[in-house]
Amino acid sequence: MLRPEVSASYQELSEDVERISENPTDEREGEMEVHEDVSSVILPDSELGTSAPSLRFSKTCLKNVFSVILLFIYLLLMAVAVFLVYQTISDFREKLKHPVMSVSYKEVSLYDAPGIAFYPGKARLLSCKHHYYDHIPPLINPGQPGDIECTTQRINYTDPFTNQTMKYALVVQGPRDVKKKELVFLQFHLNGTDQDFSAIDYLLFSSFQEFINSPEKAEFMKDCESSYSSWKFSGGFRTWVKMSLVKTKEEDGRETVEFKQETSVVNYIDQRTKPRSDQLFFVVFEWKDPFIQTVQDIITANPWNMIALLCGIFLALFKAADFAKLSVKWMIKIRKRHLKRNRQVMNHIN
Repeated sequence: MLRPEVSASYQELSEDVERISENPTDEREGEMEVHEDVSSVILPDSELGTSAPSLRFSKTCLKNVFSVILLFIYLLLMAVAVFLVYQTISDFREKLKHPVMSVSYKEVSLYDAPGIAFYPGKARLLSCKHHYYDHIPPLINPGQPGDIECTTQRINYTDPFTNQTMKYALVVQGPRDVKKKELVFLQFHLNGTDQDFSAIDYLLFSSFQEFINSPEKAEFMKDCESSYSSWKFSGGFRTWVKMSLVKTKEEDGRETVEFKQETSVVNYIDQRTKPRSDQLFFVVFEWKDPFIQTVQDIITANPWNMIALLCGIFLALFKAADFAKLSVKWMIKIRKRHLKRNRQVMNHIN
């Protein structure tokens, strides 16, 4: 049973060997076709491998360029921030050196009655009256003594500038009620003078009540004459003085008072029958308006605003520096990755 089957298998093997030996070219052509098919499959992969690195290189280059541009932009912003810090500090120092003058007005209905110190010399006070609403009645017997309805105080003191000359002053209480347009009308008489021009000096100070309450009135008047300016009014005229009060606050907290005046002069028509050599002086004192002007120096530089601005600028600087550091690290990382890929491509090619 086994011998016929073995003989049959030998016969089939011999037939296959004979067929191969008879057609060797056909077998080689088949092997070549297989190799051609394999090469045809591998070729597109190699083409894709050469084109893909070029695309990756172009994208990496664009990213690097964009990162460099961003870095320069943030460096520019940092330079601007540094300039702003310098400018802010310079402006703050400049404002500290040069404070701004602030003027405010306070409305009042009653002033503290000022003191009016007259230095009449040889002249004599004939009359002193308070009137209201800018109305002065006609003069009765000009040049003759009249009613003195004002509060007055006479005082002698040493000249504060020479400390040798004695000065005589007549201090009169000034007007108070500005709403009713209160005024003080005074008349002086000078019997005769050997001078070419005749005038009476006067001095304004802030409070007549302070003068009355002062235990050392002579020293008080010396201080007033040293602190305030004096003015004059001439004989033969009616001088109308309109006063305004200005308070100035100093840097050390002290407050100084100054009077501003507007004067108008009207000629007096002497209607006395006989010509005389004497002189008549007429003067009116009135408040100009109900506003007290307050002047003070204000430093407009606010340190808190400057601190807030500097904090914002420094925060922006730190953020910009952090972004620049991260950008540089990212560029270095991208560069290393690109070089690694280039080495891998070269190794694959080799």
